[in-house]
Amino acid sequence: MRETAGFETFDAFFRHWAEERPDAVSHEQDGRQTTYAQLEEFSRRYAAFLSAHGVMKGDRIAWIGKNCDLYFQMLLTCGRIGVVMVPIGWRLAPAEMAYILEDTRAKLVFAGEGFEAVVHELATAAPLSPQVIEEGAARAAIPGAPADPIVAAEPEAAFLQLYTSGTTGKPKGAVLCQRNFMGLRGPALDASLPWAEWTPDDAILVCMPCAHIGGTGLGTMAFCGGARAIVQAEFTAEGALSAIGQGITRFFIVPAALQMLIQHPKATETDFTRLKYVMYGAAPIPLELLRQAVTTIPNADFIQMYGMTETTGTIAVLPPWDHDLAGNERMRSAGKACPGVAIRITDAAGHEVPRRTVGEIQIHSPANMLHYWQLPEATAKTLTPDGWVCTGDAAYMDEDGYIFIQDRIKDMIISGGENVYPAEVESAIYGHPQVAEVAVIGVPDTRWGEAVKACVVPREGCEVDEASVIAWARERIAGFKVPKSVDVIPALPRNPSGKILRRTLREPYWEGMDRQVN
Repeated sequence: MRETAGFETFDAFFRHWAEERPDAVSHEQDGRQTTYAQLEEFSRRYAAFLSAHGVMKGDRIAWIGKNCDLYFQMLLTCGRIGVVMVPIGWRLAPAEMAYILEDTRAKLVFAGEGFEAVVHELATAAPLSPQVIEEGAARAAIPGAPADPIVAAEPEAAFLQLYTSGTTGKPKGAVLCQRNFMGLRGPALDASLPWAEWTPDDAILVCMPCAHIGGTGLGTMAFCGGARAIVQAEFTAEGALSAIGQGITRFFIVPAALQMLIQHPKATETDFTRLKYVMYGAAPIPLELLRQAVTTIPNADFIQMYGMTETTGTIAVLPPWDHDLAGNERMRSAGKACPGVAIRITDAAGHEVPRRTVGEIQIHSPANMLHYWQLPEATAKTLTPDGWVCTGDAAYMDEDGYIFIQDRIKDMIISGGENVYPAEVESAIYGHPQVAEVAVIGVPDTRWGEAVKACVVPREGCEVDEASVIAWARERIAGFKVPKSVDVIPALPRNPSGKILRRTLREPYWEGMDRQVN
């Protein structure tokens, strides 16, 4: 593994693993297995296939479908030759898919199994009418293409365009290059971080959506490590437990999915002994969930990862040794900067603020995106002239460099002149015996400007006592942060990547208002 630390291109990895581990499995799905030697040959044939369809370096192609071994093999080849892959979320509404497909100006669009009809309809309506290639047809045609030599793309060549979730406005295509994926590998190995090392028996589960950095990034990580990637179409607790039985040594999961996994009846029958690392992100892990998970998976180390599409995924880590079953301050953090990454907290003018002062997280890293596709103004708002990504996350940093995220800056509530961060209120309510999920929003208030409201989903079989929720929160946070009211709802609205759509919860209360703050 360490001999690959200086690699800057996918071409170097293709050649290395085909020579060093030709018979090792690179991808496995539904009984199909591809070795690293077969993957290298596939890559050359797929490059020729694209060329025969008029696709050249810098062109876009799209994928609409669930996770698939074919997708990851095509993605890695795109990185090798500098064609840009655009995975489009399969959970999106057709109108949302149509917007992204039109925005990409893709020449080809691949339809994953089960999505043929919708993709043909979208392509017919798209102004450029991209050619549709169904998954089955691609599997049949690519092996017949010539296995010509590869002309490798340079490290700065774009190869992946991931669309941000678009909680406000239209989604934006973050353009990533090979160097974004390679730039932090060397520093992590130099720092001797144990989870940065890969061994020949390592296997990783890829079940997060490929249209998001958590899915595509994980699949790319496995390839760079020369590991076996067990690809599943989507996350299910039963599927993940099955993969653990197949010998995976690490996986990435969000806390809500981890809870589903350890509470599944088959968890008690599953052998977790080979699982080395449970990597999680999108939210801190509740203390009680950590305790349950450690009881179920006692041999694994837990690692929280913080990052975003624009930073090519993880740029901060809460390592295993900061996880404490008794609870500690650091477990409320998102960890500290990975080797090779600089993190600062700034005010509205971009000036760094003192430690433990809330401001915006900004990131400087070789993993920072190139730009947003065809959006120079949006790029300028996110990327500073000297290369810092403005994340939009409000946080403070402690004296040891750990960052404590308070919320998205745009979601901050100002009540009576006091800043209230919904995540802090949600954390205080989490654990109430009647509450399964909670989202906090600001609603108009004639006295305070905005009032704090909690929207809660009841636990199964429970009725929520609103006064009890308010009293519970009052015991844990300052009075001005305590919800003034509680709404009980059947489910929280979420976007395709699972983020809570607070805008949807806010809209009924702000209807008819001239602005969305008060």
